[in-house]
Amino acid sequence: MIIIILGTGCPKCKKLEENARMAIKELGSDATIEKVTDLDKIMDYGVMITPALVIDEKVVSSGKLLSASDIKALIK
Repeated sequence: MIIIILGTGCPKCKKLEENARMAIKELGSDATIEKVTDLDKIMDYGVMITPALVIDEKVVSSGKLLSASDIKALIK
């Protein structure tokens, strides 16, 4: 599983990455986390508002900060 954090580096983007790492750790998952900060690449996903969360190339959240619990529910 590949989890991608889309964001330019704002505090919410950084917190989303932190929450995603926490969710993976709590689930004992071997998922990989990648971070995309390039605006052109972010727009390639059709995302206009960051932070956004992509799981296996599917945008599952955009424009809001998900908690670790929210992310765990999306991963399961």
